[in-house]
Amino acid sequence: MTATIITTEDLREFKMELLDDIKELLQQQSGYAPKRWLKSPEVRKFLGISHGTLQNLRINGTIPYTKVGGVLYYDYEEIIKVMEENKVHNKF
Repeated sequence: MTATIITTEDLREFKMELLDDIKELLQQQSGYAPKRWLKSPEVRKFLGISHGTLQNLRINGTIPYTKVGGVLYYDYEEIIKVMEENKVHNKF
């Protein structure tokens, strides 16, 4: 029989996955579903960033966007994905 070693990082990852699952269940029960496409002001408010910061995130390719008729749209799921991919885990 082999022993499995669970690290602190494993526990953190499990916690984040569990919290994401709980969040999704709560959103489904409350009937809340975020809009799929957000305009720039909505993204700036959601992320708490300035116009210039959002522009830099677009220019350097961090946040993908779609431009229709001069209006920029951002996919909510893509923003969440970028946030998850850039998550920093501090080890204590």
